[in-house]
Amino acid sequence: MSNFRTLDDVGDVSGKVALVRVDLNLPMNGGQVTDKTRINASAPTILELADAGAKVLLLAHFGRPKGARNSTMSLSMVVDAVQDVLGREIMFVPEVAGDIVAQSIGIMRNGDISILENTRFWPGEEKNDPEFAKAIAANADLYVNDAFSAAHRAHASTEGLTKLLPSYAGRSMQKELEALDKALGNPEKPVAAVVGGAKVSSKLDVLKHLVGQVDHLIIGGGMANTFLAARGVDVGKSLCEHDLTGTAEAIMEAADQSGCTVHLPYDVVVSQEFAANPASLRTCNVHEVAENEMILDVGPQAVEALGDVLKTCRTLVWNGPMGAFETEPFDTATVALAKTAAALSKEGSLVSVAGGGDTVAALNHAGVAQDFTYISTAGGAFLEWMEGKELLGVAALSL
Repeated sequence: MSNFRTLDDVGDVSGKVALVRVDLNLPMNGGQVTDKTRINASAPTILELADAGAKVLLLAHFGRPKGARNSTMSLSMVVDAVQDVLGREIMFVPEVAGDIVAQSIGIMRNGDISILENTRFWPGEEKNDPEFAKAIAANADLYVNDAFSAAHRAHASTEGLTKLLPSYAGRSMQKELEALDKALGNPEKPVAAVVGGAKVSSKLDVLKHLVGQVDHLIIGGGMANTFLAARGVDVGKSLCEHDLTGTAEAIMEAADQSGCTVHLPYDVVVSQEFAANPASLRTCNVHEVAENEMILDVGPQAVEALGDVLKTCRTLVWNGPMGAFETEPFDTATVALAKTAAALSKEGSLVSVAGGGDTVAALNHAGVAQDFTYISTAGGAFLEWMEGKELLGVAALSL
């Protein structure tokens, strides 16, 4: 994963046209961008190229227009937000290829930045049509991919262009790949993984891959109930995929064979109702869950023990919350374990890499996101990496 071309390999770009694939699939409300995190992530790459004299053309998708123009998904709507972050005037070009793009480049000065239209307005994008990629590439001298979040997709703007132009990883992509390499590629051992969330079915491939890669697999959230049920625990009316208990058992057997310890909660927080501070809230041993109760969080004794496990580890990969963290007090275990991981990371004894939408939200909720070694905002790409799959957009940048 670490053997890829970066901006350090580009050379002199003055006067050259650089196509930069970024993530501008931004959250909007009332026509306004509500979160500029993804723009901030690619700003160093964009400004580095512009300051070196390149004419920078930003490529991105926005929403799911299904290969047709849709005014509600035009990237013209994000121009102001990009200008605000970069502190530069940005030109919008309503095409991605052809004469209009060529004419726009003709009036750009060295160091200028333009945003091209939503790549998904053309069916050739998601089909990875070679002719569509060729039309885009015709106006450029080099290609830079700085959108890890789209790197698992073999689209024209993520994979097709790499076959036609000298191609490099941008600074955000580089940072992400180096962090992921430290987490599972060439990690410092022992390695722990925290995998939570509602359902085992959504993370089967992740779990199957991790048991062969890590020393400790900590399972939380609703999926822990399926594993508990596989071990003969009556989980009451908890969220549980009873039809997957055999699969959970097979995963635990595979873990035993590879020397991976699977950690399941032995005390839990239960309630008869899923509500904030319900009257029926109590903590009990996993074998004491009543028929009319549901498990909604990991108990304090288990969390303390898991914290002790992290103290013996050098690397941590985290995806998914330990309980129903969106509703207090079922956020307690997630917050406590996150604070332990953050403290260990801050003191330098643990390399911690976390990713996924719920995970980022949970770590922000715990107030510790800034203390983790690296947090990935990519969703599908991060999960596919945890599954051990080759990310086609990344593979295309390899030396």
